[in-house]
Amino acid sequence: QVQLVESGGGLVQAGGSLRLSCAASGRTFSNYAMGWFRQPPGKEREFVASINWSGRMKYYADSVRGRFTISRDNAKNTVYLQMNSLKSEDTAVYYCATGSATTVTNSVREYEYWGQGTQVTVSS
Repeated sequence: QVQLVESGGGLVQAGGSLRLSCAASGRTFSNYAMGWFRQPPGKEREFVASINWSGRMKYYADSVRGRFTISRDNAKNTVYLQMNSLKSEDTAVYYCATGSATTVTNSVREYEYWGQGTQVTVSS
């Protein structure tokens, strides 16, 4: 059974940084793409970033490109999201996810397994 556990969320001032981690278990982590999504208050879940199985391909939402960096450590079964220059509009619950895809994808339908989420609050 695939399990994903996020950590690293919290309260930060605008312009600050946070690094989220997502530890995976239950299958061969290095075979599959990983993604980060977020759900702002009162809004639908939205794509943030995706990374392919090897870590060589990355894909970002326009709203975070240049500020956020997704990476993975296959030896540690962990995917990261480094968030810099945070803005109030980045406030959301952040989820990591994975599915059967091996390459980058922003489609929610490609992700079968989800973590419980971690809250990120950016104060202005």
